[in-house]
Amino acid sequence: MYLLTRYAPSNFPIGNQCLRVNRWSWTEMSQPCGPNQVVALPSQLPVIQKMGDMKHTAWQSLVVASLLIAASSSADTRPQYGGTLRISTRIAPATLDPATSTRSDPVTGQNLTHLIFDTLVTVDNGGKIQPALSTSWQAEAGDQRWQFWLRRDVKFHDGSPLTSDAVAASLRAVNRTWNVSPNRDSVIIELDAPTQDLPGRLALPENAIARRSPGVKIVGTGPFQISDWQPGKTLILSANEAYWNGRPFIDSIEIEMGKDFREQMIALELGKADLIEVAPEQARRAVIDGRRIVLSAPVQLMALVFAGDRQSPADGKLRQVLSLSIERTAIRNVLLQGNGDPAGGVMPNWISGYEFVFPSVSNVRRAQEIRGEVPRAPAWRLGYDLNDPLAKLIAERIALNARDAGITLQPSVSGATDVRLVRISVASADPRVMLTNVAATLGLPQPKFSGNSVEELYQAESKMLETQRLIPLFHLPLAYALRPSVRGWSQDRDGTLHLQDVWVGTEKP
Repeated sequence: MYLLTRYAPSNFPIGNQCLRVNRWSWTEMSQPCGPNQVVALPSQLPVIQKMGDMKHTAWQSLVVASLLIAASSSADTRPQYGGTLRISTRIAPATLDPATSTRSDPVTGQNLTHLIFDTLVTVDNGGKIQPALSTSWQAEAGDQRWQFWLRRDVKFHDGSPLTSDAVAASLRAVNRTWNVSPNRDSVIIELDAPTQDLPGRLALPENAIARRSPGVKIVGTGPFQISDWQPGKTLILSANEAYWNGRPFIDSIEIEMGKDFREQMIALELGKADLIEVAPEQARRAVIDGRRIVLSAPVQLMALVFAGDRQSPADGKLRQVLSLSIERTAIRNVLLQGNGDPAGGVMPNWISGYEFVFPSVSNVRRAQEIRGEVPRAPAWRLGYDLNDPLAKLIAERIALNARDAGITLQPSVSGATDVRLVRISVASADPRVMLTNVAATLGLPQPKFSGNSVEELYQAESKMLETQRLIPLFHLPLAYALRPSVRGWSQDRDGTLHLQDVWVGTEKP
C-alpha cells in the first residue's frame, strides 16, 4: 500500500499507527506505531498529482484532512479494553491443576493452563526457548545441573510474591525425581542424567508454576485469575490487573465445558459463544456456510499403535503390509475433507523440516507381494475411541484397505486390542521434547539424543519408527470458529492461543 507525497521523509503518527512518507515517491507504509496501516488508494493518485502546484499550506490541509479521516475510519480496529469472551469446549476437567489437567486433551488443556498459569520459559514457533517467569538460565558442564533466574516483582493471584521457594515447591510436586532447590532469586535443578532439553520440558503446561495449598484454591501468575469454578461444567476468569506482561484487553472469560461439536456450533449460531472448537473434517463445510474459521498448523498426530513389540520377522512383515496398504491421501480427501497432511513421520514437517523423507504413499501391489511371503496372518483387533466419530470412519476405511492387501482388521471399541487408532498432540515445538512426549504417551522406548543436529534428530525418529510399534497416518490442524466481534486473534504453531491479546469489538449488522 502506498501514498504519493512531496514532503521530506518523516513519520506521521495517527493514534497507534504511523505513516512514513518520502519526497515525491511511492513508499510502503511503515508500522513503528502499531499494526494497522493507513493509506491513500492508487485510484486517488490522479487527483493528488493535479494538486502538485498548490501552495504548501494547501498540501498541509490535504494531509491533515486525510490523516483525520484515516484515523476516524480505523477507530474500530484499535484494541479496546472491556467485555467478556465466551468459549465453549469439549473438555470437562475435574481439576485446574496444570500437573493433571492436560491429560485428556493436551492442546485444549494447555490453552486453559496458559490462561491461569505461567511457565519459567516458553518455546517460540521456531522451537527456540524464550524467557517467561525465568529471565535467564545456565547449565553446568554435563547438562545435569541447571540454574534459572527468576523475574522480579511477579505476584501470584492471591497477592503473594513469586519466590524461589514457591517455584521449587511447584516443580518438585510434579517432578519427583528432580532435585529442585531455591537459591535466593533463582532455582537450581539437579537431574540424575544429562538433560539437554530441560528448558523445553519446563515449557510444558504440566510444569507451569502454581501455588498449591490444602483447602485453598490453586493460584497462578497468569493473565487471568479464577473467579468461579464448577468442575467439569463452567469456569469464569477475570483479568489479572497486575499481570507482569500487561493487563489483558478483555475483562473476563466464561468457559462452558463438556460440549460436543454440534452443541458448540449451536451456541455460536445463537450468539451464546464467541469462540468454539470445530472438528477438522467439518472445517471446510463451516467455511462454505460463511463461518469465520481459523486453523492452526498441524499439531496432532493420528497414528496406529501396536500393543507390543513385533514377535517375529513375519510379524514385522505384516506390519509393513498394513502400513503400505493404507490410502492416506484418499482418507484425507474424503473423510478429512482435505484437512491435514498424510504422515510418514512422527513430527510434522514444520517442526522437523524433514518429514517428507518418510514415505506415506500407499503401494497395494508391494503390500500384496510382501503378504505373499507370510503363509499365515492372524486377525488383528483394531481399537478406536468411541467418543470420536471420525475415528470410527477412519478405522473402518483402514480395515478395508488392509483387506485388499490380505490383512484382516476387526474394528472394536471394547476389550483387548492388537493395534489402536490414536490421536495425540505434538505438545511442544521443541523436536526433542515432542519425540520424548510421544514415546511416553504411547508407551514406546524413550528416544536417545546424542546432540542437537538435524541428523541426530532424524536418527532418533528413525529408530522409533524402526520398532514398528507406530504407523503414522496424518498430521492434523486444530480448527476454531469465531464470531466477527473477536479481534486481535493470534496463535502459535503448536496450538497455543494468546487470548490475553484478544479484544471484543462490535459486530456489523
